[in-house]
Amino acid sequence: MGKKQRLQSPSGMHDVLPEDQKYFDKLYNIAENLASFYGFEKIETPVMEFSELYEKGTGLNTDIVEKQMFSLKTKGGDHLALRPEFTPGIIRAFIQHGMMSLPQPVKLFSIGSVFRYESPQAGRFRQFRQIDFEVFGEKSPAIDAQVIQVFYNLLSELKFKNLIIEVNSIGANCCRHYFKKILTSYLRSRLNSLCLDCKRRARENPLRFLDCKEEKCQPIKVQAPQIIDHLCEECHNHFKETLEFLDELGLPYRLNPYLVRGLDYYTKTVFEIFADAPGQENILPIALVGGGRFDALGKVIGNKDIPACGAAAGVERIVSLMKENKLRVGPEMKRDVFLAQVGGLSKRKSLKLFEELRQAKIPVAESISKDSLKVQLARADRLGVRYALILGQKEALEKTVILRDMQKGTQDTIKIEKAVHEIKKCLKRKR
Repeated sequence: MGKKQRLQSPSGMHDVLPEDQKYFDKLYNIAENLASFYGFEKIETPVMEFSELYEKGTGLNTDIVEKQMFSLKTKGGDHLALRPEFTPGIIRAFIQHGMMSLPQPVKLFSIGSVFRYESPQAGRFRQFRQIDFEVFGEKSPAIDAQVIQVFYNLLSELKFKNLIIEVNSIGANCCRHYFKKILTSYLRSRLNSLCLDCKRRARENPLRFLDCKEEKCQPIKVQAPQIIDHLCEECHNHFKETLEFLDELGLPYRLNPYLVRGLDYYTKTVFEIFADAPGQENILPIALVGGGRFDALGKVIGNKDIPACGAAAGVERIVSLMKENKLRVGPEMKRDVFLAQVGGLSKRKSLKLFEELRQAKIPVAESISKDSLKVQLARADRLGVRYALILGQKEALEKTVILRDMQKGTQDTIKIEKAVHEIKKCLKRKR
Protein backbone atom coordinates (compact mmCIF):
# COMPACT_ATOMS: atom_id res chain seq x y z
CA MET A 1 0.00 0.00 0.00
CA GLY A 2 1.34 3.43 -0.96
CA LYS A 3 1.32 6.36 1.39
CA LYS A 4 -2.22 7.63 1.86
CA GLN A 5 -2.60 11.02 0.19
CA ARG A 6 -4.08 13.77 2.29
CA LEU A 7 -7.06 15.46 0.64
CA GLN A 8 -6.32 19.08 -0.27
CA SER A 9 -7.78 21.72 -2.54
CA PRO A 10 -6.83 21.13 -6.21
CA SER A 11 -3.66 22.77 -7.47
CA GLY A 12 -4.22 26.43 -8.28
CA MET A 13 -7.58 26.57 -6.48
CA HIS A 14 -7.81 28.11 -3.04
CA ASP A 15 -10.14 28.47 -0.09
CA VAL A 16 -11.30 31.93 0.95
CA LEU A 17 -11.08 31.67 4.73
CA PRO A 18 -13.31 33.63 7.15
CA GLU A 19 -10.58 36.16 8.02
CA ASP A 20 -10.33 37.12 4.32
CA GLN A 21 -14.04 37.32 3.59
CA LYS A 22 -14.23 40.89 4.93
CA TYR A 23 -11.89 42.04 2.14
CA PHE A 24 -13.95 40.32 -0.55
CA ASP A 25 -17.18 41.68 0.95
CA LYS A 26 -15.86 45.25 1.02
CA LEU A 27 -14.75 45.02 -2.61
CA TYR A 28 -18.07 43.51 -3.71
CA ASN A 29 -20.05 46.15 -1.79
CA ILE A 30 -18.16 48.99 -3.49
CA ALA A 31 -18.64 47.33 -6.90
CA GLU A 32 -22.38 46.88 -6.32
CA ASN A 33 -22.80 50.48 -5.11
CA LEU A 34 -21.00 51.77 -8.21
CA ALA A 35 -23.10 49.49 -10.43
CA SER A 36 -26.27 50.91 -8.89
CA PHE A 37 -25.10 54.51 -9.28
CA TYR A 38 -24.04 54.11 -12.93
CA GLY A 39 -27.13 52.08 -13.88
CA PHE A 40 -25.61 48.60 -14.31
CA GLU A 41 -27.92 45.66 -13.59
CA LYS A 42 -26.63 42.35 -12.28
CA ILE A 43 -26.62 39.27 -14.49
CA GLU A 44 -25.52 35.73 -13.65
CA THR A 45 -24.59 33.38 -16.47
CA PRO A 46 -23.78 29.65 -16.16
CA VAL A 47 -20.32 28.73 -14.96
CA MET A 48 -20.20 26.33 -17.95
CA GLU A 49 -20.95 27.13 -21.59
CA PHE A 50 -20.52 25.31 -24.89
CA SER A 51 -16.81 25.31 -25.76
CA GLU A 52 -17.69 26.75 -29.17
CA LEU A 53 -18.78 30.00 -27.52
CA TYR A 54 -15.22 30.70 -26.38
CA GLU A 55 -13.58 29.23 -29.49
CA LYS A 56 -15.61 31.64 -31.66
CA GLY A 57 -15.79 34.55 -29.23
CA THR A 58 -12.52 34.63 -27.31
CA GLY A 59 -10.61 33.29 -30.33
CA LEU A 60 -9.04 29.98 -31.33
CA ASN A 61 -5.55 31.48 -31.43
CA THR A 62 -5.70 33.09 -27.99
CA ASP A 63 -3.75 31.64 -25.07
CA ILE A 64 -7.02 31.25 -23.16
CA VAL A 65 -8.53 28.85 -25.70
CA GLU A 66 -5.29 27.19 -26.83
CA LYS A 67 -3.72 26.56 -23.43
CA GLN A 68 -5.91 27.58 -20.51
CA MET A 69 -9.49 26.40 -21.02
CA PHE A 70 -10.94 23.64 -18.84
CA SER A 71 -12.96 21.55 -21.31
CA LEU A 72 -15.01 18.37 -20.98
CA LYS A 73 -17.33 16.17 -22.98
CA THR A 74 -20.62 15.16 -21.35
CA LYS A 75 -22.14 11.68 -21.53
CA GLY A 76 -24.57 13.14 -24.06
CA GLY A 77 -21.69 14.25 -26.28
CA ASP A 78 -21.81 17.98 -25.57
CA HIS A 79 -18.47 19.81 -25.50
CA LEU A 80 -18.53 22.22 -22.57
CA ALA A 81 -15.98 24.51 -20.92
CA LEU A 82 -15.71 26.20 -17.54
CA ARG A 83 -15.90 29.91 -18.28
CA PRO A 84 -12.44 31.45 -18.62
CA GLU A 85 -13.95 34.95 -18.81
CA PHE A 86 -17.39 36.61 -18.62
CA THR A 87 -17.85 38.56 -21.86
CA PRO A 88 -18.83 35.81 -24.38
CA GLY A 89 -21.38 34.34 -21.94
CA ILE A 90 -22.93 37.72 -21.20
CA ILE A 91 -23.29 38.69 -24.86
CA ARG A 92 -24.70 35.21 -25.55
CA ALA A 93 -27.35 35.86 -22.85
CA PHE A 94 -27.96 39.36 -24.25
CA ILE A 95 -28.75 37.90 -27.68
CA GLN A 96 -30.59 34.78 -26.45
CA HIS A 97 -33.00 36.76 -24.26
CA GLY A 98 -33.77 39.48 -26.80
CA MET A 99 -32.16 42.34 -24.90
CA MET A 100 -31.62 44.17 -28.19
CA SER A 101 -35.31 45.16 -27.96
CA LEU A 102 -34.70 46.93 -24.63
CA PRO A 103 -33.86 50.66 -24.50
CA GLN A 104 -30.20 50.92 -25.41
CA PRO A 105 -27.58 50.96 -24.01
CA VAL A 106 -28.02 47.95 -21.74
CA LYS A 107 -25.56 47.97 -18.83
CA LEU A 108 -24.79 44.67 -17.11
CA PHE A 109 -22.37 43.52 -14.42
CA SER A 110 -21.28 40.20 -12.93
CA ILE A 111 -19.20 38.95 -10.04
CA GLY A 112 -18.02 35.35 -9.86
CA SER A 113 -15.44 32.66 -10.54
CA VAL A 114 -13.58 32.08 -13.79
CA PHE A 115 -11.24 29.20 -14.59
CA ARG A 116 -7.95 29.04 -16.49
CA TYR A 117 -5.39 26.26 -16.57
CA GLU A 118 -2.22 28.15 -15.71
CA SER A 119 0.94 27.21 -13.82
CA PRO A 120 0.03 28.11 -10.23
CA GLN A 121 2.24 30.85 -8.79
CA ALA A 122 1.94 33.85 -6.50
CA GLY A 123 -1.11 35.85 -7.55
CA ARG A 124 -2.14 33.41 -10.29
CA PHE A 125 -4.85 30.82 -9.72
CA ARG A 126 -6.73 28.30 -11.82
CA GLN A 127 -9.97 29.36 -10.17
CA PHE A 128 -10.19 33.06 -9.44
CA ARG A 129 -12.84 35.75 -9.30
CA GLN A 130 -13.60 38.74 -11.49
CA ILE A 131 -15.81 41.82 -11.34
CA ASP A 132 -17.14 42.46 -14.84
CA PHE A 133 -18.93 45.53 -16.25
CA GLU A 134 -20.30 45.55 -19.82
CA VAL A 135 -22.27 48.08 -21.89
CA PHE A 136 -24.17 46.92 -25.00
CA GLY A 137 -25.83 48.85 -27.81
CA GLU A 138 -23.85 52.11 -27.85
CA LYS A 139 -21.01 53.23 -30.15
CA SER A 140 -20.20 56.50 -28.41
CA PRO A 141 -16.66 56.93 -27.03
CA ALA A 142 -18.37 58.40 -23.95
CA ILE A 143 -19.16 54.79 -22.99
CA ASP A 144 -15.47 53.82 -23.27
CA ALA A 145 -14.63 56.66 -20.88
CA GLN A 146 -17.42 55.75 -18.48
CA VAL A 147 -16.33 52.10 -18.23
CA ILE A 148 -12.79 53.31 -17.46
CA GLN A 149 -14.20 55.78 -14.91
CA VAL A 150 -16.20 53.07 -13.10
CA PHE A 151 -13.15 50.87 -12.59
CA TYR A 152 -10.92 53.82 -11.69
CA ASN A 153 -13.47 54.81 -9.03
CA LEU A 154 -13.58 51.23 -7.75
CA LEU A 155 -9.83 51.25 -7.13
CA SER A 156 -9.82 54.83 -5.82
CA GLU A 157 -12.43 53.99 -3.20
CA LEU A 158 -10.10 51.25 -1.98
CA LYS A 159 -7.48 53.99 -1.39
CA PHE A 160 -5.02 52.59 -3.95
CA LYS A 161 -2.25 55.04 -4.74
CA ASN A 162 -0.54 56.03 -8.00
CA LEU A 163 -3.21 54.56 -10.25
CA ILE A 164 -2.42 54.86 -13.94
CA ILE A 165 -4.56 54.01 -16.96
CA GLU A 166 -2.74 52.68 -20.02
CA VAL A 167 -4.77 53.11 -23.17
CA ASN A 168 -4.42 52.35 -26.87
CA SER A 169 -6.51 51.86 -29.99
CA ILE A 170 -6.16 48.69 -32.02
CA GLY A 171 -8.58 49.89 -34.69
CA ALA A 172 -11.26 47.77 -36.31
CA ASN A 173 -11.34 45.40 -39.29
CA CYS A 174 -11.36 48.39 -41.65
CA CYS A 175 -7.77 49.34 -40.69
CA ARG A 176 -6.43 46.43 -38.63
CA HIS A 177 -6.24 44.05 -41.58
CA TYR A 178 -3.91 46.48 -43.37
CA PHE A 179 -1.80 47.00 -40.23
CA LYS A 180 -1.40 43.23 -39.71
CA LYS A 181 0.16 43.01 -43.17
CA ILE A 182 2.62 45.79 -42.30
CA LEU A 183 3.50 44.14 -38.97
CA THR A 184 3.82 40.66 -40.51
CA SER A 185 6.19 42.05 -43.13
CA TYR A 186 8.25 43.72 -40.40
CA LEU A 187 8.46 40.49 -38.36
CA ARG A 188 9.24 38.21 -41.31
CA SER A 189 12.82 39.45 -41.62
CA ARG A 190 13.32 39.18 -37.84
CA LEU A 191 11.84 35.73 -37.17
CA ASN A 192 15.12 34.22 -36.00
CA SER A 193 15.41 36.84 -33.26
CA LEU A 194 11.91 36.21 -31.83
CA CYS A 195 10.93 33.97 -28.91
CA LEU A 196 9.18 30.68 -29.77
CA ASP A 197 5.70 32.04 -29.00
CA CYS A 198 6.23 35.11 -31.19
CA LYS A 199 7.45 33.01 -34.11
CA ARG A 200 4.07 31.32 -33.99
CA ARG A 201 2.24 34.61 -33.40
CA ALA A 202 3.94 36.15 -36.44
CA ARG A 203 2.10 33.56 -38.57
CA GLU A 204 -1.21 33.26 -36.71
CA ASN A 205 -1.90 36.46 -34.78
CA PRO A 206 0.85 39.10 -35.28
CA LEU A 207 -0.85 41.68 -33.02
CA ARG A 208 -0.12 39.46 -30.01
CA PHE A 209 3.60 40.02 -30.66
CA LEU A 210 3.12 43.58 -29.36
CA ASP A 211 1.99 42.12 -26.02
CA CYS A 212 5.08 39.90 -25.60
CA LYS A 213 7.01 40.31 -22.32
CA GLU A 214 10.02 38.15 -23.29
CA GLU A 215 13.28 40.08 -23.00
CA LYS A 216 14.65 38.97 -26.37
CA CYS A 217 11.61 40.42 -28.19
CA GLN A 218 11.77 43.88 -26.59
CA PRO A 219 14.35 45.50 -28.96
CA ILE A 220 12.30 44.31 -31.95
CA LYS A 221 9.06 45.53 -30.38
CA VAL A 222 10.47 49.03 -29.73
CA GLN A 223 11.23 49.44 -33.45
CA ALA A 224 7.95 47.88 -34.64
CA PRO A 225 5.34 49.91 -36.53
CA GLN A 226 2.54 51.22 -34.30
CA ILE A 227 -1.11 50.67 -35.11
CA ILE A 228 -2.06 54.12 -33.86
CA ASP A 229 -0.24 55.52 -36.93
CA HIS A 230 -2.38 53.41 -39.28
CA LEU A 231 -5.92 53.97 -37.97
CA CYS A 232 -8.71 54.77 -40.41
CA GLU A 233 -10.50 58.10 -39.95
CA GLU A 234 -13.40 56.63 -37.97
CA CYS A 235 -11.14 54.73 -35.51
CA HIS A 236 -8.82 57.73 -35.20
CA ASN A 237 -11.73 60.04 -34.33
CA HIS A 238 -13.20 57.54 -31.89
CA PHE A 239 -9.90 57.27 -30.03
CA LYS A 240 -9.35 61.04 -30.07
CA GLU A 241 -12.78 61.61 -28.51
CA THR A 242 -12.19 58.89 -25.90
CA LEU A 243 -9.00 60.65 -24.80
CA GLU A 244 -10.83 64.00 -24.72
CA PHE A 245 -13.42 62.47 -22.36
CA LEU A 246 -10.63 61.11 -20.12
CA ASP A 247 -9.01 64.57 -20.12
CA GLU A 248 -12.32 66.16 -19.12
CA LEU A 249 -12.74 63.63 -16.28
CA GLY A 250 -9.21 64.37 -15.08
CA LEU A 251 -8.21 60.71 -15.19
CA PRO A 252 -4.46 59.96 -15.26
CA TYR A 253 -3.66 58.03 -18.42
CA ARG A 254 -0.74 57.34 -20.72
CA LEU A 255 -0.68 56.05 -24.27
CA ASN A 256 0.81 52.58 -24.66
CA PRO A 257 1.17 51.74 -28.38
CA TYR A 258 2.02 48.11 -27.51
CA LEU A 259 -1.15 47.44 -25.52
CA VAL A 260 -3.33 45.01 -27.51
CA ARG A 261 -4.90 42.76 -24.81
CA GLY A 262 -4.91 39.01 -25.27
CA LEU A 263 -8.35 38.44 -26.79
CA ASP A 264 -9.33 38.44 -30.47
CA TYR A 265 -12.62 40.29 -30.12
CA TYR A 266 -11.31 43.72 -29.09
CA THR A 267 -11.77 46.67 -31.46
CA LYS A 268 -10.75 50.31 -31.13
CA THR A 269 -10.17 51.25 -27.45
CA VAL A 270 -8.23 48.90 -25.18
CA PHE A 271 -7.04 49.78 -21.68
CA GLU A 272 -5.54 48.48 -18.44
CA ILE A 273 -5.38 50.09 -14.99
CA PHE A 274 -2.29 49.64 -12.84
CA ALA A 275 -1.48 50.28 -9.19
CA ASP A 276 1.88 50.35 -7.40
CA ALA A 277 2.64 47.52 -4.99
CA PRO A 278 3.46 49.13 -1.60
CA GLY A 279 7.13 48.99 -0.60
CA GLN A 280 8.10 47.40 -3.92
CA GLU A 281 9.30 50.39 -5.94
CA ASN A 282 11.56 48.26 -8.13
CA ILE A 283 8.73 45.93 -9.17
CA LEU A 284 6.51 46.73 -12.14
CA PRO A 285 3.05 48.09 -11.26
CA ILE A 286 0.30 45.48 -11.00
CA ALA A 287 -2.43 45.33 -13.68
CA LEU A 288 -5.73 45.14 -11.78
CA VAL A 289 -8.25 45.88 -14.56
CA GLY A 290 -8.30 45.22 -18.29
CA GLY A 291 -10.85 45.75 -21.03
CA GLY A 292 -11.93 47.70 -24.07
CA ARG A 293 -14.43 47.91 -26.91
CA PHE A 294 -15.66 44.78 -28.72
CA ASP A 295 -18.05 45.96 -31.44
CA ALA A 296 -17.63 42.83 -33.61
CA LEU A 297 -18.33 40.14 -30.97
CA GLY A 298 -22.11 40.18 -31.44
CA LYS A 299 -21.59 39.42 -35.13
CA VAL A 300 -19.27 36.51 -34.33
CA ILE A 301 -21.53 34.92 -31.70
CA GLY A 302 -25.05 35.68 -32.93
CA ASN A 303 -24.73 37.45 -36.29
CA LYS A 304 -26.00 40.63 -34.63
CA ASP A 305 -24.52 44.10 -34.88
CA ILE A 306 -24.01 45.01 -31.21
CA PRO A 307 -21.54 47.78 -30.38
CA ALA A 308 -20.17 47.09 -26.89
CA CYS A 309 -17.53 48.01 -24.36
CA GLY A 310 -16.52 46.42 -21.06
CA ALA A 311 -13.79 45.38 -18.67
CA ALA A 312 -13.00 43.03 -15.80
CA ALA A 313 -11.08 43.41 -12.53
CA GLY A 314 -9.15 40.57 -10.90
CA VAL A 315 -10.59 40.13 -7.40
CA GLU A 316 -7.72 38.13 -5.87
CA ARG A 317 -5.12 40.63 -7.09
CA ILE A 318 -7.11 43.51 -5.64
CA VAL A 319 -7.66 41.73 -2.31
CA SER A 320 -3.94 40.94 -2.10
CA LEU A 321 -3.16 44.64 -2.57
CA MET A 322 -5.83 45.63 -0.04
CA LYS A 323 -4.06 43.45 2.53
CA GLU A 324 -0.60 44.76 1.60
CA ASN A 325 -1.94 48.31 1.96
CA LYS A 326 -3.34 47.30 5.38
CA LEU A 327 -6.68 48.68 4.26
CA ARG A 328 -9.18 49.04 7.07
CA VAL A 329 -12.24 47.04 6.19
CA GLY A 330 -14.34 48.08 9.17
CA PRO A 331 -14.74 46.56 12.61
CA GLU A 332 -16.85 43.50 13.22
CA MET A 333 -20.35 44.10 14.49
CA LYS A 334 -20.14 45.38 18.09
CA ARG A 335 -22.15 43.18 20.38
CA ASP A 336 -23.30 44.75 23.64
CA VAL A 337 -25.23 41.75 24.96
CA PHE A 338 -24.17 38.19 25.80
CA LEU A 339 -26.70 35.42 26.34
CA ALA A 340 -25.52 32.72 28.79
CA GLN A 341 -27.37 29.60 29.88
CA VAL A 342 -26.87 26.63 32.22
CA GLY A 343 -28.82 23.36 31.87
CA GLY A 344 -31.04 21.69 29.31
CA LEU A 345 -34.28 23.60 29.92
CA SER A 346 -32.53 26.98 30.02
CA LYS A 347 -30.73 26.13 26.77
CA ARG A 348 -34.07 25.61 25.05
CA LYS A 349 -35.48 28.82 26.51
CA SER A 350 -32.38 30.77 25.53
CA LEU A 351 -32.77 29.75 21.86
CA LYS A 352 -36.17 31.44 21.78
CA LEU A 353 -34.86 34.51 23.59
CA PHE A 354 -31.93 34.72 21.16
CA GLU A 355 -34.36 34.88 18.23
CA GLU A 356 -36.41 37.58 19.96
CA LEU A 357 -33.25 39.66 20.37
CA ARG A 358 -32.39 39.12 16.68
CA GLN A 359 -35.85 40.25 15.59
CA ALA A 360 -35.44 43.34 17.76
CA LYS A 361 -32.14 44.01 15.88
CA ILE A 362 -30.06 43.80 19.06
CA PRO A 363 -26.58 42.35 18.29
CA VAL A 364 -26.02 39.53 20.75
CA ALA A 365 -23.24 36.99 21.31
CA GLU A 366 -23.66 33.50 22.78
CA SER A 367 -21.95 30.22 23.57
CA ILE A 368 -25.02 28.05 23.24
CA SER A 369 -22.93 24.86 23.03
CA LYS A 370 -21.12 25.51 26.34
CA ASP A 371 -22.47 24.42 29.73
CA SER A 372 -20.04 26.13 32.10
CA LEU A 373 -21.25 29.58 33.20
CA LYS A 374 -17.68 30.54 34.10
CA VAL A 375 -16.47 29.75 30.54
CA GLN A 376 -19.36 31.68 28.99
CA LEU A 377 -18.89 34.79 31.12
CA ALA A 378 -15.14 34.70 30.44
CA ARG A 379 -15.98 34.90 26.73
CA ALA A 380 -18.38 37.77 27.40
CA ASP A 381 -15.49 39.60 29.11
CA ARG A 382 -13.18 38.99 26.15
CA LEU A 383 -15.80 40.37 23.78
CA GLY A 384 -16.19 43.46 25.95
CA VAL A 385 -19.99 43.22 26.17
CA ARG A 386 -21.73 45.53 28.61
CA TYR A 387 -24.69 43.32 29.55
CA ALA A 388 -25.19 39.60 30.09
CA LEU A 389 -28.50 37.77 30.16
CA ILE A 390 -28.13 34.61 32.30
CA LEU A 391 -30.60 31.73 32.25
CA GLY A 392 -30.16 28.95 34.83
CA GLN A 393 -32.48 26.05 35.63
CA LYS A 394 -34.19 28.10 38.39
CA GLU A 395 -34.76 31.06 36.07
CA ALA A 396 -36.04 28.80 33.28
CA LEU A 397 -38.63 27.25 35.63
CA GLU A 398 -39.66 30.67 36.98
CA LYS A 399 -39.70 32.26 33.51
CA THR A 400 -37.19 34.86 34.57
CA VAL A 401 -33.69 35.87 33.46
CA ILE A 402 -30.78 37.55 35.24
CA LEU A 403 -29.69 40.86 33.67
CA ARG A 404 -26.08 41.58 34.69
CA ASP A 405 -24.18 44.83 34.11
CA MET A 406 -20.73 43.42 33.32
CA GLN A 407 -19.02 46.76 33.91
CA LYS A 408 -20.56 47.57 37.30
CA GLY A 409 -20.96 43.98 38.49
CA THR A 410 -24.62 44.57 39.45
CA GLN A 411 -27.52 42.37 38.41
CA ASP A 412 -31.34 42.15 38.54
CA THR A 413 -33.80 39.34 37.96
CA ILE A 414 -36.50 40.25 35.42
CA LYS A 415 -39.37 38.49 33.69
CA ILE A 416 -38.14 36.74 30.54
CA GLU A 417 -40.91 38.28 28.41
CA LYS A 418 -39.61 41.73 29.39
CA ALA A 419 -35.95 40.94 28.63
CA VAL A 420 -35.90 42.57 25.19
CA HIS A 421 -37.64 45.70 26.48
CA GLU A 422 -35.24 46.02 29.46
CA ILE A 423 -32.14 45.49 27.29
CA LYS A 424 -33.36 48.20 24.91
CA LYS A 425 -33.72 50.59 27.86
CA CYS A 426 -30.23 49.75 29.12
CA LEU A 427 -28.65 50.24 25.69
CA LYS A 428 -30.47 53.55 25.26
CA ARG A 429 -29.11 54.81 28.62
CA LYS A 430 -25.61 53.67 27.64
CA ARG A 431 -25.68 55.78 24.48
